[in-house]
Amino acid sequence: MTTTVAPATAPFRFFDVHVVRSQRVSTSVVRITFGGERLAELASGGRDQRFKLFLPQPHQDIPVFHDTGDGWYAAWRAQDPAERAVMRSYTIREQRHEPREFDVDFALHGDGGPASRWAFRARPGDRLSVLAPAVEDNGGVDFRPPHGTDWILLTGDETALPAIAGILSWLSPGTRAKVWIEIGHEDDRQPLPGFADADITWIVRDGAPGARQEPVLDALRAAELPEGTPYAWIAGEAGTVKALRRHLVRERGIDRRAVKFTGYWRRGATEEDLIAELTAGTAQADED
Repeated sequence: MTTTVAPATAPFRFFDVHVVRSQRVSTSVVRITFGGERLAELASGGRDQRFKLFLPQPHQDIPVFHDTGDGWYAAWRAQDPAERAVMRSYTIREQRHEPREFDVDFALHGDGGPASRWAFRARPGDRLSVLAPAVEDNGGVDFRPPHGTDWILLTGDETALPAIAGILSWLSPGTRAKVWIEIGHEDDRQPLPGFADADITWIVRDGAPGARQEPVLDALRAAELPEGTPYAWIAGEAGTVKALRRHLVRERGIDRRAVKFTGYWRRGATEEDLIAELTAGTAQADED
């Protein structure tokens, strides 16, 4: 592995982008392609590369910012909630350099959240802003298996599908991977090209009222896992992610340091709720 020196420029920058096209990939997913004048400066690290997307309020044409410099977060938090841009975290599904574009897959949640509503109605020319990486080796990439890893374990729901696709396309030829993906509809299955030796299990949720919603956990409990040292990457609904991590560490005996887990969303909570909790927790830690 090569050593990377600290970049001379900020690892993340704001980019003004516009919708180039929109494609309904499946019942639950719409793919939006974005373009922009400065996208030559956007340097995705691939894999599960995440970034911040800022949507305008319904009465606005573009997101409104008071500061896009180093103090952007404090300035954004201080804005009137009815005027400040709606912030969400997403994964770069694919980046192209000719033409300079990148794709983002939006899961169309039944709760009709602001990003889901925006994506459903997006049209060419619609404008928004993103805070995205300007260097490939950046903190928005979490999938980093250490030396000595023998095989890869991946689980996620449709919100994690873009990241899983990026990871599988990045893995070296012959890498052994066991993958479980939870989806809402049969047609949400997607081609996942790559060179890894990947065993992919698609699990369609039971949408019946009152149905138990832990299908991936049930499948993983029943699975026979390969021998050797694994590296696990888990993402999706926060409660499910915690249960999966607990199973792998406590019941399977996998080293907790070899389990990367991320709650992309939490049932019954908006990203604004999660940001408020994080901000409150950080403030309390500073006081302590």
